[in-house]
Amino acid sequence: MTTFEELGVRPDLLRGIAEMGFENPMPVQEKVIPVLLGGDHDLVALAQTGTGKTAAYGLPLIQRVDIARRVPQALVLAPTRELCLQIAGDMADFSKYVPELEVLPVYGGSSIESQIRALRKGVQIIVATPGRLIDLINRGVVKLDDVHTVVLDEADEMLNMGFVDSINDILAHVPDNRKMLLFSATMPNEVAKIAKRFMHQPEEIVIGTRNEGAKNVRHVYYMVNARDKYLALKRIADNSPNIYAIVFCRTRRDTQEIADQLIADGYNADALHGDLSQQQRDIVMKKFRDGVIRMLVATDVAARGLDVDDLTHVINYGLPDDTAVYTHRSGRTGRAGKTGVSIAIIHSREKGKLREIERIIGKTFERKEVPTPQHIIEKQLYNLADRLERVEVNEEEINQYLPGVLRKLSWLSTEDLLKRVLSLEFNRLLDYYKDAPNIDFIDEKPSKKDRKERAEKGPRTDKEKDRRTAERGMARVYINLGKADGFFAGNLIDMLNKNVDGKRVDVGRIDLLPGYSLFDVKKGDAKRVVAALKGLMFFGKQVYSEIADAERDYAHTSERKTKKKERKPRK
Repeated sequence: MTTFEELGVRPDLLRGIAEMGFENPMPVQEKVIPVLLGGDHDLVALAQTGTGKTAAYGLPLIQRVDIARRVPQALVLAPTRELCLQIAGDMADFSKYVPELEVLPVYGGSSIESQIRALRKGVQIIVATPGRLIDLINRGVVKLDDVHTVVLDEADEMLNMGFVDSINDILAHVPDNRKMLLFSATMPNEVAKIAKRFMHQPEEIVIGTRNEGAKNVRHVYYMVNARDKYLALKRIADNSPNIYAIVFCRTRRDTQEIADQLIADGYNADALHGDLSQQQRDIVMKKFRDGVIRMLVATDVAARGLDVDDLTHVINYGLPDDTAVYTHRSGRTGRAGKTGVSIAIIHSREKGKLREIERIIGKTFERKEVPTPQHIIEKQLYNLADRLERVEVNEEEINQYLPGVLRKLSWLSTEDLLKRVLSLEFNRLLDYYKDAPNIDFIDEKPSKKDRKERAEKGPRTDKEKDRRTAERGMARVYINLGKADGFFAGNLIDMLNKNVDGKRVDVGRIDLLPGYSLFDVKKGDAKRVVAALKGLMFFGKQVYSEIADAERDYAHTSERKTKKKERKPRK
């Protein structure tokens, strides 16, 4: 097996990385380090997040610096403050036994005066976000005339964040003969254009395949109705007692709302997004790294630079439009040789997007059923049993209290005692999941032949019976308006709000069919709703409503009523 020494890393750096626990180089390090130490050509390296790329370029960068000269000689550009700090911190650790080396992180959201003072004292390596670096260049504080190496880390994300013009401005201040390294998890067309525009015949190194998902990650999806996504998220969390996950959302608003819901429901969760102050973000990230928060709900940009190796799950609450973003997300789990799960919670309209991601990353998503209450409770019970088996007992301290406790509980059998211990832990869970419904979305469509036979025989499948059956505690209501009448969920809610007197009606499941609709209301509200709807007019059609009969064939009833209306009167 290759060693760092064989790759050409010098002794003082070997000593530093050995103390950090580096034993043998990872694949990206094995491929990149010799190229950076031995050649002067540009390099494009495609590698997933968490594969060790910071050391791959960081060690050669430090080794190539002339520490006798206190001027910027190497520049690393990163998309976010968090990643900037992480890279600078890692490079400081690598160079622990190179005391003359100065690495300075330059980023927005921190005092520019303190950064200016550090620059005037002299630094050899600058790690920067593009916006703050341009500000310092414009002030005349940063001179890049002696920079011999520029690294673009997470180049695809910098493009997503709109830094193309900023990169162009920065490179205009760097010598033309500089060496340039571009690191990216994926290679979308925009990154290829940057390489072509700014680099000189770059060598390309690929760890895995282009746009490929991490090898240690399983890709799973659950399909539910859009309104049930949050319920599915909670069931996934409850089914994984030791979950340590990032939940990715598309917008800042969704991120905060879902985090607030999780906290209100008793989960160790918090939000991370751009509307938080830098101090708030730092506090949240520290709690998450320390394991105090077990579920971090985040936007993609806010999570940049959050480096955690032990994530059990990455959960996509909403699929991103860009496959490269999905690859970044999923690459945050299954790191450092461990396995992880990347989960997508989708509704039926997102299935096409899922198939496109599968095609590009070369992996197949496994469809799974949303965990049932019974399975969740069983999983939690076994986890508690496992914790009881493994708990450390301080015999000396506990023995002094045992006699009194044993006297108090001596009347209980072993089985009774165990039931009480379990109930103490699980009564809340048992109450919550009592009579909870199945929330999987059934998307199988019948063939034309099946639909024809069904029309002839009448609706007798379990699915159709379920459509006519209310959830527990609810009543199913029939209304003679459907999609063919231009009648949709919003029209129903509006009709109920305007016409039902008294307390507002809570509406449950709604099934909109071409000729009629069925919807759930609380049993106590059903008669009041039916009475309020009868006799109304909807775009010239008189409304009829009744409490639905689970055995009645409403599809055929609706067809007969429609045909009866269409018959011409006898002359």
